[in-house]
Amino acid sequence: MENLLTYEAVEICFQEQKVIDGVDFSLRKGEILGIVGESGSGKSTLLKAAMGLLGSGGMVTRGDIWFDGKDIPDLPEKELRKIRGAGMGMIFQDAGASLCPIRTIGEQIYESMSAHRKISRAEAKEKALQLFEKLNFRDGERIWNSYPFELSGGMNQRAGIAIAMLLEPSVLLADEPTSALDVAVQRQVVEEILRLRELFGTAVILVTHDIGVVSAMADTVLVLKDGRMMEYGRAEQVLHRPENEYTRKLLAAVPRLRRA
Repeated sequence: MENLLTYEAVEICFQEQKVIDGVDFSLRKGEILGIVGESGSGKSTLLKAAMGLLGSGGMVTRGDIWFDGKDIPDLPEKELRKIRGAGMGMIFQDAGASLCPIRTIGEQIYESMSAHRKISRAEAKEKALQLFEKLNFRDGERIWNSYPFELSGGMNQRAGIAIAMLLEPSVLLADEPTSALDVAVQRQVVEEILRLRELFGTAVILVTHDIGVVSAMADTVLVLKDGRMMEYGRAEQVLHRPENEYTRKLLAAVPRLRRA
């Protein structure tokens, strides 16, 4: 099966300081890759590089990021805008903060969709409500008409997932999508991302601190420390029979409840 997204010996620097060093991995259709590691290990930086969102201080200084036959670091901004949203979608850690507070969810959905294709507001709404229904949102009409501040944090996060998927991108980048949510909503978000893979064959890169989320979702796992790959392979192998000492320490640090 052909790879959708490939990182080849990627090095990323901020203000000439190296933060990612020689990272290689690939992503195939329908695959979920979990990237785990400590805070500051470079997990989110890897996602931002794929979207061309490193900002003025960041740069891919070596290696390639291939998507749809194009090398992302070499693309001009005009070409990147065509890929963002339509080719690769992104869920941010705090979707509420990434939404405009003075515009309804529906207005933001319409703007996002019309930036990539010719579509009427009515068509955008119909498509959104259909996806809301598939993701088991109970009141899609209310969500469409709501401002972000009228929705809970969990509902904003779930709406962010739907917005990211309305253009049916082949790759979904999820940056700590469950970290700020309570356990019940975390489960909903996990189930919805798995449902999107089922519906659209979407490939997902999931960045998280939560080993439980990775074990529930990921097919493959990449362990990152100080911008370097510690371990990369099938989830069952990495999580249950890790070869790297750092991976073993990371897994040993996961709290476990014991019965009295």
